[in-house]
Amino acid sequence: MQKNNGMTLCNDFTLTLLRWYRENRRELPWRDTADAYAIWLSEIILQQTRIEQGRPYWERFMREWPTVEQLASATEDEVLRLWQGLGYYSRARNLHKAAQQVVAMGGFPQTIEGLKSLKGVGDYTAAAIGSMAFGLPAAVVDGNVYRVLARHYGIPTPINSTEGKKEFAALAQSLLPEDRAADFNQAMMDFGAMQCVPQNPQCGVCPLMESCVALRKGRVGELPVKLKKLEVKTRRLAYIYIRWNGCVALHRRGPGDIWQGLWEPYFIEGGQLAVEGSLSPLTSHLSSLTSQLSALTSQLKLLRKGVKHALTHRILLADFYLMETAGQPVLPDGYQWVSEDELDRYGVPRLVELLFEAVAADADDKDKTARFLP
Repeated sequence: MQKNNGMTLCNDFTLTLLRWYRENRRELPWRDTADAYAIWLSEIILQQTRIEQGRPYWERFMREWPTVEQLASATEDEVLRLWQGLGYYSRARNLHKAAQQVVAMGGFPQTIEGLKSLKGVGDYTAAAIGSMAFGLPAAVVDGNVYRVLARHYGIPTPINSTEGKKEFAALAQSLLPEDRAADFNQAMMDFGAMQCVPQNPQCGVCPLMESCVALRKGRVGELPVKLKKLEVKTRRLAYIYIRWNGCVALHRRGPGDIWQGLWEPYFIEGGQLAVEGSLSPLTSHLSSLTSQLSALTSQLKLLRKGVKHALTHRILLADFYLMETAGQPVLPDGYQWVSEDELDRYGVPRLVELLFEAVAADADDKDKTARFLP
C-alpha cells in the first residue's frame, strides 16, 4: 500500500471491495458503535459461530451485562449459563476472565499487543477490535479472508500451514487502507460470507471477476488449499439421570476439560448399558452406588440411544437413561442433589440439554398415558 501526502492510495482490489461493501454491507448492531466492549463481545461470540446463531447471544449478554464492569462482576456459573448452547465453553470462561482483566486495567487496551494480552484474544480478534473500536491499521485474517485472497490471487499455499498463515497475513496487511481499516476488514468478512462463499460462489456477478485468478484458471473449487485434518475419533458414553425425591444427581466437570465448569449427571464412558428395567447391567459401572441401588426400589429406563454430538476432533455417541429410586443413595464424591425445579440455574453442555429434554418428554408421555387411562 502506497501513500501520497499522507493519503492512502488503494489498489483496484481494495477500491472494488470497499465499493461492494458500501452497497452490500450487513446491518449488525455491533457495527453501529465504537464501544470496544460491544465489539469485543461480538468477536468472542462469533468465534466458530455463525452470525445468525451468535447474534441472539450477543443481544442477551448486552441486556444482562451492558458494561464490561458488570460482566466482570458476574459469577462464572452465570456466564456459562447464559452461554449455554454456543459450545466451545472455554470462550465463555476466557470472556469472563478477560472482562476482569479489562476492569483491572481501567479500560480496554488500545494497542494490538495490549488487546492480545486479554484472555481468549489472538491475532484475528485483536485486529478486529483494534480496527473497529480504535481505528488501528491491522488486517484481520479469518476463513473468509483466506478464501477470498486464495481465489483472487490464485495462491496454492495451504492456509493452515505456518508458511500460509504468514503469507496471507502479509498480503491482507498490504491491501489494507490505513485510514479505512475497519471498513476494509468488515468488507473482507462480508464479501467472503455473502459473495465468495465456500460452495457455489456468485462468480457470474462478482465485481472482482475480471481479476480473479481462480476464476480465470478454473480453480475456484480447489482454493483455498488446506492440509488434511486430524482424524475424528468416536467415543461412546451413557448418561444416567438419577432421580430421587424431585432431585437429580449432578457434578461439576473439573479443570483441563472442554466442558470445564459445566454440570452433568452421572455418566459412563465406553460400552453400553443394556436391558430396560434391570439394574444388573448398571451394577458393574456405578461402583460407589452398587450396594445401595441393589437394595433400593429403583428402575432403569432407556430414553434415547446413540444420540450423536459432534465436537471439533471427536464425535460423541450417547445413550440416555433415567433411573428413579424410592430410597436415597449416597452419591460418589463430587456429586450433589439438585432440585429439578432449579436445573435452569446450572450451565450444562448441549448434550446434557438433550438428556434433560428426553427426561421431560418421558414425563409428558407418562402424563398423557395417565390422563387417558380408565
